[in-house]
Amino acid sequence: MSSTEESAVDLPLSAWLRPRVRLVVGAAVVGVVAGVVATLAFFLLVHPDDLSRASARAFSLAAIALGFGVLGWSGSIFAGRGFEEMQRHLDTGTDWTEADSRRAMARISGFGAGGMVGVIVTTTVL
Repeated sequence: MSSTEESAVDLPLSAWLRPRVRLVVGAAVVGVVAGVVATLAFFLLVHPDDLSRASARAFSLAAIALGFGVLGWSGSIFAGRGFEEMQRHLDTGTDWTEADSRRAMARISGFGAGGMVGVIVTTTVL
C-alpha cells in the first residue's frame, strides 16, 4: 500500500471526498457553460431552423468528452502503475503519475457530463 493510500484511509470520509467532488463539480460547471454555448452556436450558425439537430450535435460532442474521460480514467487505474514503473526504469524524467492522470480524466468526465446537462437545459428552454 502506498503512502497516498495509507493517508486516505486515515482521513474522515468528508475530508477525503471534498477535493474530489470539487474537482468534478468545477469541471461540470465549465461543461454546462460550454454545452449552452455549443448548442447556441450550432443553432445560430449551422442549423438555424432545426434546434433538434443542433442539440444532437452539441450533445454528441459532450458525450464524446464524457466517454473519453471515463475510458481514460479506467485506463489510468488499469495500467497507470505499470507506466510509472516503466518510466522509472527507463529514467525518462517525466512527472506523469497515475494519480495525475486519474485527476485529469475525472475533470474531462465532469466537463462532458456538464456539457450534456447544458445542452439538455438549453434545448428545453428554447
